[in-house]
Amino acid sequence: MREDADTLPDKMLRAIAEAENARKRADLRAVSACADERARVAAAWLPVLDDLDRAVDAVGHGTEAGSDLATGVSAARDRAVAALRSLGFHRDDETRVPFDPHRHHAVGTTSDASVPQGTVLAVVRPGYGDGSRQLRPAEVVVAAPPF
Repeated sequence: MREDADTLPDKMLRAIAEAENARKRADLRAVSACADERARVAAAWLPVLDDLDRAVDAVGHGTEAGSDLATGVSAARDRAVAALRSLGFHRDDETRVPFDPHRHHAVGTTSDASVPQGTVLAVVRPGYGDGSRQLRPAEVVVAAPPF
């Protein structure tokens, strides 16, 4: 009986530590699940953003009505991009930057002696996010060595 009484404080401390560790694991799982869901919902909007980008390009700036339409579609696209940025997924559509396989997916190359080899020359489809929080890499055309 005395042996049980001597080990009781140790058992209590272990039980408290186990409960605290279980709480921390549950908190981490909840944060991870929230981030995963945020990414899933944000990724569902990427085709809509791609359509808005194509609509801005297609409308052009011909007539005044076309210009108004282009301005409106562009404003809608900008708001959608801002919404994704507020969720932690910034738009990656930079050109004239070094190709980075973690951020870019090369879909083509072209020879251009005016820039260093491996420079992003054009963005075919913008990427969103970065690092481990990347929804998709930017699809780019990269400068190849001159032939």
